[in-house]
Amino acid sequence: MANAPIIELTDRARDVFRLVVESYIEFGQPVGSRTVSRLPGMNLSPASIRNVMQDLEEQGLLSHPHISAGRVPTEGGLRLFVDGMMQAAEPSAQERATIEARLERGGPIEEALASATAALSGLSACAGIVLVPQREPTLRQFSFVPLSDHQALAVMVGGDGSVENRVIDLPAGVTRSMLNEAGNYVTARLGGLTLDQARARLTEEIRDGEAALDAAARELVTRGLAVWSEDHSHRPVLIVRGQANLIDEAAAADLERVRQLLDELEGKGEIVRLLDSARAGKGMKIFIGSENKLFALSGSSVIAAPYRDGEGQVVGVVGVIGPTRLNYARVVPMVDFTAQALSRLMR
Repeated sequence: MANAPIIELTDRARDVFRLVVESYIEFGQPVGSRTVSRLPGMNLSPASIRNVMQDLEEQGLLSHPHISAGRVPTEGGLRLFVDGMMQAAEPSAQERATIEARLERGGPIEEALASATAALSGLSACAGIVLVPQREPTLRQFSFVPLSDHQALAVMVGGDGSVENRVIDLPAGVTRSMLNEAGNYVTARLGGLTLDQARARLTEEIRDGEAALDAAARELVTRGLAVWSEDHSHRPVLIVRGQANLIDEAAAADLERVRQLLDELEGKGEIVRLLDSARAGKGMKIFIGSENKLFALSGSSVIAAPYRDGEGQVVGVVGVIGPTRLNYARVVPMVDFTAQALSRLMR
């Protein structure tokens, strides 16, 4: 049966439904009429509440998990609550500070993303997820710093001002002057190109005899570019933190659901495709249970929001995965704040 729009519920039904959902989200247990009657602001008898809950069940908003138990909201009921009744609570000053502090540590962008995702996981008691932006770095400056006779530090300054370094093994016979020559060559001839473009041009110039480098220096440049190209190609597309948060008491009682959920998290390709649908949108996306087939069996929800670069283009998605009974009113604004913080970081 299609869910009743919020405007079709009576004031009494709306109040009872809201209290059932909020109690279920807080405690994770079926809610009975007597429990609702004792909640602040409720002036109906248990018998009257029971009748209202029966009507809500017939409308597909509540269900009976067991014959003698109280009611729980259906996925459709949760959707109705999230879209039309939820009163969002903005993140506290401490929560905002925790997320922002994780982004101010510096280092590679992936480390900042992973750190912010871990903070979001800890604050929301869910698994934090972030889709890493697929950026093709460009070269601005390249240099080699000798560490020993056999190793050097390859330092790359990217077009965006980022600085990264890697330790590489040196070909036999490489001198300090060759290191300087190789670094100057990359900066002068390959600056402004992406890694793939730089490697292609180097190969072309070597083939055409245009590379003004001896054999040892050519090999040095090739190794220096290769270590970055390989590193970027293996960087994670998806970062997941806090999976242990998903195994709460309710989940532990259903080992098959736990296994299914962990299997779903291992299938990162499917999660990436799910988050890509959030990337295409203009704002927050909330998937509740079987609304997305990926988490239909485990009964999980996903809250995701895109984050943008300095030009306003969507470059990634951040969010959480949790049980369908997660605290949407608290977590939705928290995900939104994290997305905004990441957008500021990418500028």
